[in-house]
Amino acid sequence: MVTILPLDVRGATVRRRGRTIVGPVDLTLDGTGVTIVMGPNGAGKTTLLRMLHGLVRQRGGSIDWARPLAEAQAAQAFVFQTPVVLRRSVRDNIAFPLMLGGLARTQARERAEFWADRVGLAGALKQQAMDLSGGEKQKLALARALIREPQLLFLDEPTANLDGRSMREIEGILAQAQADGTRIVMATHNIGQARRMASDVIFLYRGRVHERNQASAFFAGPETGEAAAFIKGDIVE
Repeated sequence: MVTILPLDVRGATVRRRGRTIVGPVDLTLDGTGVTIVMGPNGAGKTTLLRMLHGLVRQRGGSIDWARPLAEAQAAQAFVFQTPVVLRRSVRDNIAFPLMLGGLARTQARERAEFWADRVGLAGALKQQAMDLSGGEKQKLALARALIREPQLLFLDEPTANLDGRSMREIEGILAQAQADGTRIVMATHNIGQARRMASDVIFLYRGRVHERNQASAFFAGPETGEAAAFIKGDIVE
C-alpha cells in the first residue's frame, strides 16, 4: 500500500464572510500515531479538520498530499461530533460505504457484521440505527468509517456528548485502529483524553497553529502562555 502521507500544508486559510476563520496554517503530518488538536472554543479546530479533509475550501495557500488528491481522499475518513445516521438498520448503516463503492450487498453485510462486533454492536445489527443511544451511534459512525480501512481518520470531538463509560469504549476502539495502522487526527476539548491518547499535540489559538510538540513535551512544559493556561483549565480568549 502506497501511503498518502506526508500531508504538507503551507499558508492554508479559510475565510467566511470576509473574516479569516483559520490560517494561515503551516504544518506537516506524517508517520504514525494520534495527533490531538486542542484549543479554546472558537479557535478553529473543526474548521481546520474540515479544511484538511476537503470539506471546506481554503481561500489561500496549499494542501499537498503524497498521492494525487482523488487517491488521498479515498484513503481517509471523517467522523463528526454529532454522528450521521441513515434511516436503515445498524448492519446496513455500517455496510453503506462498501455498497456505495460497488461491493456486493452480501459481502458488504458480512464485513459490517465483523465491524459491528469489533465496536460492540453485534447484538444490534437488525435494530434501526435511529433508535440507538448517543454512544452507540458514535460507535456505529466509527465502524462505518473504519470498515474501509482508511489510512487517515479525522475525528471532530467524537466523545464530547458521551458519558465516561462510552468515552472509554470509543477510546479503546480508536487505540485498536491506531495499532492496526490508521493515522488519527482528532480534535478534543478534554485535556484528560488528550493526555491519554496523544502522540503529538497541535494547539490552535485564534485560528492559527500556536504551538505544536510531542505530547510528553507539550504537557510537561507548554512553550506559550496561552497553552499553559489552557492546560490549567483557565479561560483563554
